[in-house]
Amino acid sequence: MPAIDAEMLARLQFAFTVSFHILFPTLTIGLAAFLVIVEARWLSTRDEAFLRLYHFWVRLFALTFGMGVVSGLVLSYQFGTNWAEFSRISGPVLGPLIGFEVLTAFFLEAGFLGVMLFGWNKVGPKLHFLATCLVAFGTTLSAFWILSANSWMQTPAGAHIDPKLGSYVPDDWLTIIFNPSFPYRLTHMVTASFLTTALFVAGISAFYLLARKHTELARKSQSMALWAILALAPLQIFLGDLHGLNVLEHQPTKVAAMEANWNREAGAPLILFAIPDSKAETNHLEITVPHGASLILTHEWNGVVPGLKDVPKEDRPPVGVVFWSFRVMVGLGFIFLFIGLWGLYARLKGRLESDRWLNRLCLIATPTGFIATLAGWFVAEVGRQPYTIYGVLRTSDSASPVISGTMIATSLTIFLVIYGGIFGAYMYYLVKLIRVGPALPPPENEADKPEAMRGARPGLVVPAE
Repeated sequence: MPAIDAEMLARLQFAFTVSFHILFPTLTIGLAAFLVIVEARWLSTRDEAFLRLYHFWVRLFALTFGMGVVSGLVLSYQFGTNWAEFSRISGPVLGPLIGFEVLTAFFLEAGFLGVMLFGWNKVGPKLHFLATCLVAFGTTLSAFWILSANSWMQTPAGAHIDPKLGSYVPDDWLTIIFNPSFPYRLTHMVTASFLTTALFVAGISAFYLLARKHTELARKSQSMALWAILALAPLQIFLGDLHGLNVLEHQPTKVAAMEANWNREAGAPLILFAIPDSKAETNHLEITVPHGASLILTHEWNGVVPGLKDVPKEDRPPVGVVFWSFRVMVGLGFIFLFIGLWGLYARLKGRLESDRWLNRLCLIATPTGFIATLAGWFVAEVGRQPYTIYGVLRTSDSASPVISGTMIATSLTIFLVIYGGIFGAYMYYLVKLIRVGPALPPPENEADKPEAMRGARPGLVVPAE
């Protein structure tokens, strides 16, 4: 019986757990910002509809935030078990960065989350709004530190490996934090989170409009979401272009894999469709646009695009995964732009709520932001292979030498079962909250309130039965 490949299983385990985990912070980053806007609208207008929207969406936020915390715990343990060599070598740099995320962002979120969820009748409206703002700031700050650490693995800077220690020694923390790819990756990821949330909000709002339930509130949330999509979709395309230029400069082999471009050439065509063949070092069934890749990647008609053959085979990433993930991400990005423009057209025609085809499209597109985010992460992480620290530390030299494939296979199986159950429970309660819908307005008369709520400040709402 052949031995189980411990390195490949360790890679699969981390890929599974981090892909599962990233779904939840992506939504909480955007939902927290959305809640800030909704509460600000309530404070400025005192329109009860915004208050009811806040109480509805904050329940979905709390559920998703909890899932993000639970699913993220195992990631740090894998660094010490499956990737001990990676942790030993990179620990002096990545350890503090991840520690900063916990000590600043997570503590900030955890400290004010309780006020945000349970403080309506205990603090004033302005203090509650401050708590919401700080939670939103904390979620974005968390992305700041995590993206800084991950970007350093893509474009290491500000540290060197000490030959005596066999590990990194920091030289300049500002250079480490603000490494060459960090600004592009941070803005691209945060915008992706906002866009994913806007699609999620638009989809659920469209569900209510199609079902003719909670139409007043759904109209407001859908309008806000479609405005956000209209602004964020072109912004994301622009940021993606800037990020692509940065990747071309620092990770040319990844760009070659994204384009399935085997030979370095000027005036390279844009490959719309192909079946990459790594063994034969060619593509089958190509559909191309002449000079397209050069124009997009270098902004020059005859710009030079790197090829996969520029490096040995052992230094190339898995081409098929990177090539197709990139096309999924970009294709969905233009669909998002189409949704935003359609929303603008329907708004100008005065039928934003009544356009059933637009609402159907929004409903279908509800999960597509998550799909695009995962596709982007596959491009970034699989495209970095065969390195954990790009160009410096190979993945094969990062794995723990004492962990067997059987041990990793066992833990991976356990993760699959447990995570499947957790995700099933999450989806059950998420759907249940959506089916219940926004809360009913609070009773106007004190005598009509439940006994436990009598004397409460205005703003506490009663869940719908």
